Amino acid sequence: MSKILALDISTSCTGYTVFNNKNEVEEINYIDLSKHKGLYEKASQIKSRILDIFSRYDDINSIVVEENLQAFRPGLSSAKTLMTLAQFNGVVRWICFDTLNIEPISINVNSARKLVGLKIDKKSNQTTKDQVLEWVQKEEEEISWPTKTVSRGRHKGQVKFVPFCYDMADSYIIGKAFLIENKL
Repeated sequence: MSKILALDISTSCTGYTVFNNKNEVEEINYIDLSKHKGLYEKASQIKSRILDIFSRYDDINSIVVEENLQAFRPGLSSAKTLMTLAQFNGVVRWICFDTLNIEPISINVNSARKLVGLKIDKKSNQTTKDQVLEWVQKEEEEISWPTKTVSRGRHKGQVKFVPFCYDMADSYIIGKAFLIENKL
């Protein structure tokens, strides 16, 4: 039996999903990197957590990651941010190959969404991230998503999803697209 590890790599949080050979979610979670400083400290944390994942799922034989953004778009990520993300993505991919001897496969996020049947409504009041999370929640109703209670401000007392849920949902989309694309 083989499993797939899907990663949504970022310098602040890396979402991951482990799928079993029946295309079911074994685990969906995140690696919080926000409190770690610098590329090397973050990479060390990622390596430690990936090794932990592999110690629990030693039959993972494929790793799939979201492809780097290829172009700068005004109003979104800066060129510096894109470079940092691309650099970190490369480091994490190398960690996977060097320590696990598995070469990660990249999937474009837009292609992944299309493959799984997720259509983003550009006219919606919801952000793309919210639409993705909502879609995954409908697909996988049994997943328990981390929440927090807002402690101050106009939303005080409201229960909201933690921002890491978006990274978790993105890793799910990437993994599911890989499964569909490879007819697994």
